[in-house]
This record gives sequence, C-alpha cells and structure tokens, in this order.
Amino acid sequence: MARRQQGDEPPSSLKALAERVEADGGEVLATYRDPVGEHWQLFVLLPLDKVEPTPYQRDLSAPHVKRLQEVIKKLDRFVDPVVVVSPKPGEYWTPNGNHRRAALVKLKAEAIPAILIPEPEVAYQILALNTEKAHNRKEKSLEVIRMYRGLLEEEAEGAEEEYAFQFEAPSYITLGLLYEAKPRFAGGAFSPILRRVDKFLRASLPKAYKERERRAELVRAADELLTDV
Repeated sequence: MARRQQGDEPPSSLKALAERVEADGGEVLATYRDPVGEHWQLFVLLPLDKVEPTPYQRDLSAPHVKRLQEVIKKLDRFVDPVVVVSPKPGEYWTPNGNHRRAALVKLKAEAIPAILIPEPEVAYQILALNTEKAHNRKEKSLEVIRMYRGLLEEEAEGAEEEYAFQFEAPSYITLGLLYEAKPRFAGGAFSPILRRVDKFLRASLPKAYKERERRAELVRAADELLTDV
C-alpha cells in the first residue's frame, strides 16, 4: 500500500495545481499517492459548472443519465467520484464520468467530488478503460476517431501502433470515419472482416490518418455496391 513517508513531500507542480483548484472555487480534500504506481494525485471538490467531458469522447445516453439520476436521488448521496484532468487553468475534463456529471447537473448539484490527475495526457488512457456504461460498436468507434483527432491536434509524436492501448482495436478507427460520414452505416456487416484484416499502422499519426481515410473510402464503396445489389 502506498503511504506517505516522513519527508515525502508532493512536488511543487502538484502544490501549484492545488492552488489552482482553490482559485477556481474548488476545495482540495486530500493529497495522496495512488496505491498502484504511487503517482501523486488530488482528491477535490470542484464547481460542477467547471467540469466538462473530454471533447473526443462518446455522446451521452439520455436513458443512462436518467437512470443514474434516479439512483442518486433515491440514495440521497453521491458516492462515486469522477476522474478529471485539467488541460489549462479554469478547465476540468472528465474522461470517465460524463454520465454521472450530467446526472448531477439534472439534480441541480453545485459541486462534484473528483480525483484530479496532474498529467492531462492520462485522459487518453482512461478513456480506454471507461466502464461507466458499456460501449456499443458505434459509440466506441466515434470515441476512438475523436481521440485520434485530438492527438493530431496536439501534434502527438509516435506511430499509430504506439497508441494501440488507447484505440483498443484498429477497426474502430476505420469504422469511426464511416460512422461520422454516415450515422446509419451498417458497421455490423463489416466489423468481423475489419477485425481480421485491419492492423495498427507503423506510420506516424498524420500519415496513418490519411491511410485510414483511404481504407474507409474503400469500405464505403463496398457498402454502396452491396446496397445496390
């Protein structure tokens, strides 16, 4: 178990982050090391209106938000803190708690308890572990392609294959492009084939993205041919 030892002081960057939380109207409840990798983290209470989903994750499911709202209201307490990162002062993104956040908004709560991770890039990894609500194929594909573009905008280095953990499966990238162009795309018909033949690319993300667009166009053309049969 990770415990703070005598003289084991948080880094100055964490102290600065804690001060930022206070300046944003939040409250730092605890400073601690996580029990697995012993990384420094903050347990905080944040103004709800300052917490948003990451810009590349899946859309909200209204039925799931309603169900969470009912459960929280019946329990009369919120017992499942979300995880957040802060990409810049005054902004907090949750990669795995958007449905819970939305439920609290519906309940007119003013604050939300959260585990604040100092490294914003960890949000991409947490998205891959998101179990708040099971993804269907379309949701996962759209989330992955949005994440891909987020990395492109940040000019992330490395080959596509280096982000295999975050993307989970190469077929999600190609399918994401197809679902964006055609929301009713029959992904179920092509997914088994793509899972067999699609591999993560060794090319850099910008070059790999162009190849993904080419592959998506091939699948789209095949879909049109089958539709015309």
